[in-house]
Amino acid sequence: MQQAVADLHERKRRALDDVDLRARDRYRATGKLTARERVELLLDEGTFVELNAFSQHRATDFDMAAKRTSGDGVITGWGTVDGRTVVVYAHDSRVFGGALGEVFANKIHAVMDLAESIGASIVGLMDGGGARIQEGVVALAGFGGVFRRNVRASGVIPQVSVILGACAGGAVYSPALTDFVVMVRATAGMYITGPDVIRAVTGETVTKEDLGGAEVHGARTGVATLVYEDEVSALEGVRYLLSFLPSNNQELAPRLDPDDDPARGCDELLTIVPVDERSPYDMRAVIESIVDNGEYLELQESWAANIVCAFARLDGHVVGIVGNQPSVLAGALDIDASEKAARFVRTCDAFNIPLVTLVDVPGFLPGTTQEHNGIIRRGAKLLFAYCEATVPRIQVIVRKAFGGAYIVMDSKSIGADLSIAWPSNQIAVMGAAGAADVVFRREIAGSADPGRRREELIEQYENVLLNPYVAAQRGLVDDVIDPAETRAMLVRALSMLRAKRDERPPRKHGNIPL
Repeated sequence: MQQAVADLHERKRRALDDVDLRARDRYRATGKLTARERVELLLDEGTFVELNAFSQHRATDFDMAAKRTSGDGVITGWGTVDGRTVVVYAHDSRVFGGALGEVFANKIHAVMDLAESIGASIVGLMDGGGARIQEGVVALAGFGGVFRRNVRASGVIPQVSVILGACAGGAVYSPALTDFVVMVRATAGMYITGPDVIRAVTGETVTKEDLGGAEVHGARTGVATLVYEDEVSALEGVRYLLSFLPSNNQELAPRLDPDDDPARGCDELLTIVPVDERSPYDMRAVIESIVDNGEYLELQESWAANIVCAFARLDGHVVGIVGNQPSVLAGALDIDASEKAARFVRTCDAFNIPLVTLVDVPGFLPGTTQEHNGIIRRGAKLLFAYCEATVPRIQVIVRKAFGGAYIVMDSKSIGADLSIAWPSNQIAVMGAAGAADVVFRREIAGSADPGRRREELIEQYENVLLNPYVAAQRGLVDDVIDPAETRAMLVRALSMLRAKRDERPPRKHGNIPL
């Protein structure tokens, strides 16, 4: 037995040497960590248990028999993050450029199945160039198996993809199917076809970063959920993200013992939000005032910045916050903002995270660009997402709520459990000036002093229909509160709603407008 154990340790040492010593110096010169170093940084110290470390590919064509390495270019296993089990796999781009082959894929399939069966989050550390060309169709089939498992686990366990190098072809579709995509500036890239192929086919010259770098996906496409400066901060960011998520859809997100008074007043809100509906302000300041210790994690911060989506805590419990951003496009909803918020609402609903919606919206963004690019279909995604959500939902009307955008931002009429408003709120089909110009157009035109008459009619409309208590009188707002009481009210309301049960008619699934 002692000899067998000694042989085991020698085999493990050689297996590690096969991977960890291969081009290590050249690899580290790029500023990238090794796959094993990444795993160790992600997980709690000393908790990683590796699986299938001795696996090797079975291909023999194209001189592949002489190029076998233990693990076949991907490290798989499990460990813990803050004491909770997390399953992980990490591409090693030093082995066949991180390209996926049959055995490589089988290892990932195995840990994806494991994660789903035990109800644990799974994190993929991506640094690979697509399917392994030398293995042909079996490599493509391997990706298919990954995609199928991504979809099967969607809404069941949190799936996080961390892009740490250039990922192309099939290697980008798995991240696109997961819940969160984290990218590192300068080294990360995602594209279906690389710059060389594009140049050969279209004649267009583009760099990897301009084609699919972190800035592109963080600010222009919305593919990246979070962007970090380096690998260490990215892996720390993933740990922080996981702290807001349950391990699976049958659990609640972990609660932290709060050290922030749940009844704390928020007097600063009286000055943060201007009464004048045309004056901009930063909705993040409102969020910071309300949540525990002012801490929150904003997702897709640089994309569709006219809406804010963030995880935070109230009295230690995780909440998802959606808020219009008046400092960008006056907080109007457009195509990108609708899709961004819809995705976030569905994520929160899938993982039992209550929703707080902070409303200050002038309407949907007008214009031919929006109309011709499908604002009707794509804006309906947010409406569908809210209507479908069964988690506790609270709407807070911070200032204005006009037109169809008011309805879409989780109004009582589409199923919000509670709607509360500040005394400066305005709920109407449109603002007073626009309404007066439509309703009283002829009266204004026929007046001896059109300018003065217009101002009188605007004031009249404001008093009759923009009165903050009109919606409350009709039961569309449950309470009008002092802004300073917002945090305390949300804490109490969420505590009450924690027992919510929402039964829906049996169906296979809804048909969201995609």
